[in-house]
Amino acid sequence: MEAYNRVKNARSSRRPSGAYYINNMIDSFTELHGDRRFSDDAAIISGIGFLDGIPVTVIAMERGDTIDERIRRNFGCPNPEGYRKALRLMKQAEKFKRPVICIINSSGAYCGIGAEERGQGLAIAENLMEMSALKTPIISVVCGEGGSGGALALSVADEIIMLENAVYSVISPEGCASILWRDAAKADEAAEALKLTAEDLYKFNVIDKVIDESGRDDLTVCCELKKELVDRLRRLKEIDIDELLQKRYSKFREIGSSFYA
Repeated sequence: MEAYNRVKNARSSRRPSGAYYINNMIDSFTELHGDRRFSDDAAIISGIGFLDGIPVTVIAMERGDTIDERIRRNFGCPNPEGYRKALRLMKQAEKFKRPVICIINSSGAYCGIGAEERGQGLAIAENLMEMSALKTPIISVVCGEGGSGGALALSVADEIIMLENAVYSVISPEGCASILWRDAAKADEAAEALKLTAEDLYKFNVIDKVIDESGRDDLTVCCELKKELVDRLRRLKEIDIDELLQKRYSKFREIGSSFYA
């Protein structure tokens, strides 16, 4: 499938977002709100629950289903308080030795004036720094769009899983085409050049697993994702924390190294 068709699939209004995966994978989920600095951000759902009996902290981007809910959730584009809420929950998970699961589906962080005034760049940077040294296992799942630093702020993980029709990129194809060719209509060419599909990213060792979606319904995909998460979390929990942090560091240091060998 052409890369831009993957982008269209990732953006589909019928595609499940964070809340769907929480409802179908996490037992006894309790949502926790607020960043303790400014407010709560509905674009990110965060809380605690059980994944097949394993206590976990879940942080999920949510776009909403109806137009009213999408407006309330800012179409899945988090404000700084969303990222600070996520970081607060991650630090709590570290304290209580709970693994962290991040579910990503956003075109990017919200770029409004208010978000910039409240420190959007700093909030993302703090997440990157803190996640790199967080003393508990982290798995991130890209289930739809993984756009720019807004996605990366929840992606400094021990392992990254992508659904087959998800995309993960530093910029949208339209934005890339506007910069390179000053023509957003060339988004399909940009999508091919960006190598943003799950297949491409797996080849480049940016991600660790692709979940097949071909001819399968959402629940079947969700069940396979749950099995992958359970298996990987159980394995990660057996690794000494110092070794885990070193592996996490090495994982990101080695991305792209083969191109310069």
